[in-house]
Amino acid sequence: MAKNTSEETKPVIPAYVKAISGSLGGIVEASCLQPIDVIKTRLQLDRTGTYKGIFHCGSTTVKTEGVRAMWKGLTPFATHLTLKYALRMGSNAVLQSAFKDPKTGKISDGGRFLSGFGAGVIEALVIVTPFEVVKIRLQQQKGLSPDLLKYKGPIHCARLIIREEGLRGLWSGAAPTVMRNGTNQAVMFTAKNTFDKLLWRKHEGDGKVLQPWQSMVSGFLAGTAGPVCTGPFDVVKTRLMAQSREPGGELKYKGMVHAILTIRGEEGVRALWKGLLPRLMRIPPGQAIMWGVADQVIGLYETKYVKDNIPLPV
Repeated sequence: MAKNTSEETKPVIPAYVKAISGSLGGIVEASCLQPIDVIKTRLQLDRTGTYKGIFHCGSTTVKTEGVRAMWKGLTPFATHLTLKYALRMGSNAVLQSAFKDPKTGKISDGGRFLSGFGAGVIEALVIVTPFEVVKIRLQQQKGLSPDLLKYKGPIHCARLIIREEGLRGLWSGAAPTVMRNGTNQAVMFTAKNTFDKLLWRKHEGDGKVLQPWQSMVSGFLAGTAGPVCTGPFDVVKTRLMAQSREPGGELKYKGMVHAILTIRGEEGVRALWKGLLPRLMRIPPGQAIMWGVADQVIGLYETKYVKDNIPLPV
């Protein structure tokens, strides 16, 4: 009984703290890893074999468009990562509180998995899809002269999409994005918590602050499974987001299932995992960077309010 009473009164970290920690981590991640995201997008959109691999894609882009081309789409990417991580971390915290046992304050692995999936669905619909549509449209453009590019920047791109395709155009590829992000976050949050406990004996709310490298190891390991499982959803998402409806024109892909079947029929099953290597080069390191920052923010809060069992401000 005493144990339950202690756990019932044990402070928890409020959602807004986790949201702030995630947004700061997203800013750092975006700045470091944007070039890999550009290469991933170019490879996924390459239907003719123009690029021979990651390094050929990167060197070709730099040679023909300049070094700055490797940071194309950075503004929407950084903004979307900042907002996405804030929403992801905050909504996951809220959902976890709903799944916690009211008597012990503990959450089961199933509850943690569902909380992560729910957070992924929310971020996909509210933040990820419209920002990634703009980012991908900007990244697929090739050339050095801004005058020859259809989209002049993120704001111009968003306005043109709405004008030509309607507001729904900003949510192209929403279905595979929901499946990708939901699965990714379900796996990531569950795995991150598991690795923290197994490797560092760290439990949420125990007042222990991990070293940044420890958080990065856990984040890196937690970020590896998602890309392999969700590769087809990511390829389909990119193809759906990249295609634009010209006046009187037809769309090549009619939806998620049609896109999967078309890509498999025209390019083979392996094409559904195009861009997997750059995803593995981006997502695990990205999660390492994000958690390395986020855990320090959360850790400072735990040290101040949790370590000595001080009631947390709301």
